[in-house]
Amino acid sequence: MELHLKGRSALVTGGSRGIGYGVAEGLAAEGCNLHLASRSADSLEAARKKIVAAYGVKVDVYPLDLSSHENAVKLVKACGSVDILINNAGAIPQGSLTGMDDKLLREAWDLKLFGFINVAREIYGEMCARKSGVIINVAGTAGERPVAGYIAGSMANAALMAMSRALGAESVDFGVRVIAVNPGATETDRQVVRWKARATKELGDENRWRELTTGFPLGRLATLDEVASTIVFLCSPRSGYTSGCVVTVDGGASWRK
Repeated sequence: MELHLKGRSALVTGGSRGIGYGVAEGLAAEGCNLHLASRSADSLEAARKKIVAAYGVKVDVYPLDLSSHENAVKLVKACGSVDILINNAGAIPQGSLTGMDDKLLREAWDLKLFGFINVAREIYGEMCARKSGVIINVAGTAGERPVAGYIAGSMANAALMAMSRALGAESVDFGVRVIAVNPGATETDRQVVRWKARATKELGDENRWRELTTGFPLGRLATLDEVASTIVFLCSPRSGYTSGCVVTVDGGASWRK
């Protein structure tokens, strides 16, 4: 299916690894030029080289910590006008309300919550002025099914869902679409490391880690391609009537008892 994304530009935060990299690669495969941001200069450069070699698109990289508002402003100014924003940077640690102190909570939210807000704020007005653009906020299913042991992440993801719904309902008046995507458990490199560590501890063999994921829908984790392909499609004109909503990619896990 032709997605009509060739020649467009996309900014992907957290774009050097995991879901962010998967989305970046998917957009590049459709002919998008890329701006990738993350904290690690080495990871960004490795991602840039791989994508350029495979797809021949233009890729600029920005090693920035987006928990800083000043860096969010710097990033958007450096990128200039972009057609697509993928807000993806940040991971929030597990922890209960009494188990997380104020410093840890604020540090987690500065990147995953306020980082998303700051970058979107800088880009949204320009998109509205030129009457086109797409913003995808990659949140997470804990916003739909809050967990006390992951309370900071649950609250942040719920906030991002609310922001996407509210902004996406208004944005269409200006030709802009805003959507939240909630991936469930996904087979990223970081998650595989965690599952292998658990398999080593519980089964005595890290290569048996998939045996521990059979309780998920379809007996497995989501693949990176399944999540990334959904996001790339939502960015495209093929999904041009989608805005102000939350798209969940978790095999139905959020609604299972």
